[in-house]
Amino acid sequence: MDKFQASNRRLALAAACATAMIFIAPLASAQSAWPGKPVRIVVPFAPGGTTDILARAIAPELTRAFGQSFVVENRAGAGGNVGADLVAKSPADGYTLLMGTVGTHGINKSLYSKMPYDPQKDFAPVTLVAGVPNVMVMNAERARALNINTVPDFSKYAKSHPGQFNMASSGNGTSIHLAGELFKARTGIFMTHIPYTGSGPALLGMVSGQVDVMFDNLPSAMPQIKGGKLKAFAVTSAQRSGAAPELPTVEEAAGLKGFEASSWFGLLAPAGTPADIVSRIQQETAKALASPAIKEKLLAQGAIPGGNTPAEFAKMIEAEIAKWAPVVKASGAKVD
Repeated sequence: MDKFQASNRRLALAAACATAMIFIAPLASAQSAWPGKPVRIVVPFAPGGTTDILARAIAPELTRAFGQSFVVENRAGAGGNVGADLVAKSPADGYTLLMGTVGTHGINKSLYSKMPYDPQKDFAPVTLVAGVPNVMVMNAERARALNINTVPDFSKYAKSHPGQFNMASSGNGTSIHLAGELFKARTGIFMTHIPYTGSGPALLGMVSGQVDVMFDNLPSAMPQIKGGKLKAFAVTSAQRSGAAPELPTVEEAAGLKGFEASSWFGLLAPAGTPADIVSRIQQETAKALASPAIKEKLLAQGAIPGGNTPAEFAKMIEAEIAKWAPVVKASGAKVD
């Protein structure tokens, strides 16, 4: 190769590099400029439930951290599958997040015969926001009228009056639904399942007396328990809750060894979302959850703050899918 050819080759290589930089620079600039517009956090249930409560608790913190609005959007339906599927099919640009749940990313894969999304392949886990126990509650007025004050009282009456109680849930496939189905299976009690589009509407049904019993997330049920509208019997976690230490576990109250059906909630993005954006959201969310104000608020409601890394959250989701599969099978619950 003579000097002239070598010189031309160097010029061609330089031109190619310059051309590549023209295309790479805007992409790098776009990612570094994120967020350049509002970010939506999709809640796959109706307003008023724990998923919604946690999303609205963290959204203002992320808004302050990033200087751009994080807006909560409720998209309820199919036990959370409607909202989750919306996020799974959204652009992977960091502007759409999901407040996922143990239902959307742990239970539904085993509960639904057909899923519109894959809870692992279609999402980039960001971080666990909180874990919470469920609590068995009954319409307080009806509980007083029937002299039901404990889980054994409830079981005794339900068995001697089959078919008289119905059971509310925040939707098919939620931990609230499955906790109730597990209780029915373990006790042999029949209750008609009445699914709502979220804890908020279900709690309204409970307070108004349209439905009798529910295994709701503790944070969303707590105001109605404190207000005397709901009678709490027991929590469904393995240990008692620090927010309501007077309540026994279902295992303690009913002698149902190994009974556990708790819930968790976490942020996820569509698969393919840039890792640096995912990391930034995780770090700011973890900071917010560790702040005294947010931590104290969540603990008082019965929620245990999270904040783990994307990799840790991914492993947790994998373990939860494996954990709930036999529970779904044992409960007999199935949604076609």
